[in-house]
Amino acid sequence: MLKYYNFDIVFQEIPDEVTLAVNLTGCPCHCPGCHSPHLWEDIGDRFDEAAIKRMYGEYSGEVTCICLMGGDGDPAEVERLCTFIKEEMHLHSAWWSGRDYIPSADRLEAFDYIKTGPYVASLGGLKSRTTNQRLYRVSGGSLEDITSRFWK
Repeated sequence: MLKYYNFDIVFQEIPDEVTLAVNLTGCPCHCPGCHSPHLWEDIGDRFDEAAIKRMYGEYSGEVTCICLMGGDGDPAEVERLCTFIKEEMHLHSAWWSGRDYIPSADRLEAFDYIKTGPYVASLGGLKSRTTNQRLYRVSGGSLEDITSRFWK
């Protein structure tokens, strides 16, 4: 079962999207230098379809994408909920994983965007040209690396 700590509208996580970012808890990655180590804990409220509808209801008509920040402990549930976001909510879905690879995603079409890579302070985040992190747009079952959209 996934749990979430908080959520907010953000404008910089996914290019060209007004995104409802949901911070999931129970992160198994434990990246050194993590800006949110409290998200490693098994805390928060249940994250399911009812929670998604409730969150979206607060921003209905303003949001174009829902991004799950974390969830690496249960990638199958992330995939299932992103399918719900796309098919039932008719919104774009995104997943920010702290893994170097896409964790067990059987159906890439469940996602419109996937970010991979742990935070490595010496390499910087997505805005850094030296980052190890990557943001992909999913289209037709293939991945297009759009990380450079963050570089200025």
